[in-house]
Amino acid sequence: GMKFDRGYISPYFITNTKNQKCEFENPYILLTDKKLSSINQIIGVLEEVHKTQRPLVVVAEDVESDAIATLILNKYRGGLQVCAVKAPGFGDNRKAMLHDIAVLTGGEVISDEVGTTLENITLANLGSCKKMTISKDDTVVLDGAGSKEEIAERCATIKAMIGNTTSDYEKEKLQERLAKLSGGVAVIKVGGANETEVGEIKDRVTDALNATRAACDEGIVPGGGVALLYASLVLKEFKFPMFDQNIGVRIVERACQAPCSAIVRNAGGEGAVVVGELLKKNDPKIGFDAQNDEYVNMIEKGIIDPVKVVRTAF
Repeated sequence: GMKFDRGYISPYFITNTKNQKCEFENPYILLTDKKLSSINQIIGVLEEVHKTQRPLVVVAEDVESDAIATLILNKYRGGLQVCAVKAPGFGDNRKAMLHDIAVLTGGEVISDEVGTTLENITLANLGSCKKMTISKDDTVVLDGAGSKEEIAERCATIKAMIGNTTSDYEKEKLQERLAKLSGGVAVIKVGGANETEVGEIKDRVTDALNATRAACDEGIVPGGGVALLYASLVLKEFKFPMFDQNIGVRIVERACQAPCSAIVRNAGGEGAVVVGELLKKNDPKIGFDAQNDEYVNMIEKGIIDPVKVVRTAF
């Protein structure tokens, strides 16, 4: 799958009013680096798609208001399942991303550079995928119809380009494209007995996802507040000539010990006793499992915190 940061051009394309998204199963995908100014440019392919009773997603450089109005009119009056999305990226990067989407979906990019025009396209020029979800801000393409060999070849080409470029900006954009093309999109389905329960579980899943993303960015440390607790030992070596500076160091030291102490107190234990015991052990991997009331190896037990969370929280 692939996700790119462009959403529907008009909210009138929405099919699911509850989550404000446009969701299509097995759609055709028309890709072009041209501006769509009139519906007459694609009337032929629209009629062909309508006969198949499958949806159509138009990904173009831009779609002018007249064409959008006609598409919306056909959607509501003619039962045409359609959505228009602006092509992601800018300049040369936009063309390259369109070609990436074409490889993923098994379609072609309609462009003057390759001598194809919108008026002459057929269903064979269109890409497709199993599911497409379009929100206000982004589009997710799931299970594209492109061949694995062509996708692997495209990835290899992008990797070669990354190795050859000297520009940091260009390298970053190429790495983004490679990640989009070679990475996958996971769908997590959340269920519950009622709406309140579903909402709560959904929030927990979102928290877990954000924690995982943060961990991928900067790594992990033992959880339960022990990372900051053991870090406070370093502050004992700090001695300053000024009295108020030493007071400041002690304040930071106590602040580092506070999270661990608070977790133990919230679980009904004696925070100061546990903190003292852990500082005596002086083993960065050992912490207090408040749920089971025991000292354990935090990493082995899976009690961890993302470095990013600990760093920004402190």
